[in-house]
Parts: sequence; structure tokens; C-alpha cells
Amino acid sequence: MRYFITGTAGFIGYHLARRLLEQGHHVVGFDGMTPYYNVRLKEARHAELARFPGFEAHIGRLEDGERVMRLAEAARPEVIFHLAAQAGVRYSLENPKAYLDSNLVGSWNVIEAARQIGVKHLMLASTSSIYGASPTVPFLESDRADEPLTFYAASKKGMEAMGHSYAHLHRIPTTAFRFFTVYGPWGRPDMALFKFVEAMLDDREIEIYGEGRMSRDFTYIDDLIKAVIALSALPPDESNRVDPARAEDTLSHQGPFRVVNIGGGRPVGLLDFVETIEQILGQPARRKMLPMQKGDVPRTFASPALLQALTGYTPDTPLIEGVGAFVAWYRQARSYL
Repeated sequence: MRYFITGTAGFIGYHLARRLLEQGHHVVGFDGMTPYYNVRLKEARHAELARFPGFEAHIGRLEDGERVMRLAEAARPEVIFHLAAQAGVRYSLENPKAYLDSNLVGSWNVIEAARQIGVKHLMLASTSSIYGASPTVPFLESDRADEPLTFYAASKKGMEAMGHSYAHLHRIPTTAFRFFTVYGPWGRPDMALFKFVEAMLDDREIEIYGEGRMSRDFTYIDDLIKAVIALSALPPDESNRVDPARAEDTLSHQGPFRVVNIGGGRPVGLLDFVETIEQILGQPARRKMLPMQKGDVPRTFASPALLQALTGYTPDTPLIEGVGAFVAWYRQARSYL
């Protein structure tokens, strides 16, 4: 098959493209190579993908709608995976306009391109941040999610709403999938695991926000990719509406649109997470306890019921195994980070 993936130099986009290329598919990748974090890491990801003959890379910004359209038309994809975005909850407090440009304007450009070329399935990467500080757990896709705590979350909610409107107006089969704290090899330097391991190996303090009382539903990257690919084979329509006895489906009654959580439903306390890293590194962390930062949520907790009902799969990699894989990668990768 032919796929068009935005964000192939990013953490998740790299892994998705690699898995599809390993399966023999053709992937046209598009990435802005923005300096939000170390561009050398992004270039290294693209260099890994370039070893596959089925990979075609293009550099550009999502905000350039004409460029996005030309590449999508030339790629002739059956499926578009839209993963490129301005990421990071905390950075959205400093530079909200970057999220407006990339996550709203840029996402609309991708959605419009999907309309014009008539793809079989549009896959939109969303986030668990949409649930905000919801007191109801686990988080169900059907929960009210109208109180985002950051502009990052608001921009992703806006992208979902645009996707739904286009699914209704233009009958574009669209799935928005909400990630829950994805981690693993080739991860982002602004994520907690990367920062903690780097600091501990350098014998520096790690900053633990919320006095360590927060918890996260960690999702290993390989589990996420398996789930995303499985969902991509299920364009939303009435033929795959889920039996209410199995899960509450979010398939819209107004168009071929669905929202799905991708998380295991097993939240881990932040201090337990730190102890897992300590166990793997064989050294204690020097901990600096700090109050919760503005925009942070106390916990994330996915309901995987809909994902399980649709695909028969629930993310299940044990934390110690996933963190161990990241540490092994990081030790080798430090030379070009």
C-alpha cells in the first residue's frame, strides 16, 4: 500500500514509517525539521528510514498548504497518517502561536488535502491531554472533554472537531486516536523518561513535579504502532460499529468519524516510574521535588475497551521492559545526541 505520513522525523512518525516499510509498503514522509528539540535526532531518524527503498522524504511546513497538497497528490496514498504537530504541554504556555499555526492551520491543510485526493482513511493523531483534569476514570472516548487545561490540548480538540466536520460534509473516513504518554527508543528529549535517564547518567538532579503524586498511563511505542496500524485497516462505518455490550463506540451518527484511545489502562505513579529507572540503571536518582506546573494534569488513565473491541488488542508491554529498551537505545545513541 501507499501511505502519506506527516511527522516522519518525529518519535512516533519514525516508528510508524519504519514498521510499514518493514512490511514492504511505500511511505512518503513529510516533516518540518523544526528546532523545538535537537534536529540531529530528527535527521538520524530520517537517515534510518532512508535505508528502505520504499521511503521518500520531503521537508516542509504544514502551514504551507500548497506544498502539502502537491505532495499528497503526487503520493497517491490510500491512507494518510497525520502525526506532525507542535508537541509539548509546557511549551504551549510559552509559544501558543506555534500550536495555532501547526496544529490548527497545518492540520486543516492535511484534512483538506485528504478531501481533495479522496483517501480511504484519514488517521489523526490526538492526545490524552484533551481530557484535562477529569475526575472520572478511566477516561472514556465519550467523556465530555470541553475543559482543556493548555492550548496544546485545545488545539488538538480543535483538530478533532475539524476532522469530524469534514467526515460529515465530505464523507472522509476519519479516525482520531488519542495517545497516552508514549515512550521508548528514539523518544523525544523533552519527555520525562529521556530527561530523567540523561540527568541520572550525568549525576544531576531530576525534577519531579507535583511532589511525585501524579500518575500516567504509559504506552510503549511498539504497542502504540501495532494499535495504530490495526485501526488504519478499519475505516469508520456502520459495518464495524461496536456492540454496546463490549464497549461504548464513538462512531458518529453524522459521518464516518471515530475517536479511539490508545492506552493500556494501567496508570503508574510518577515515583514508581522513577524507581523503575533506578532499578534499570542500577543507581539512585537525586530527586528535586517541585510543585505541579501550570497546565499539568494529576493523572491520565485510558479505557482501552473500544480499542480492544475494534482490534482485539490492548497495549501490554511491562514498564520495566519498555524502560529497559529505551535505556539500551539511549546508551548507544548518546554519541549523536
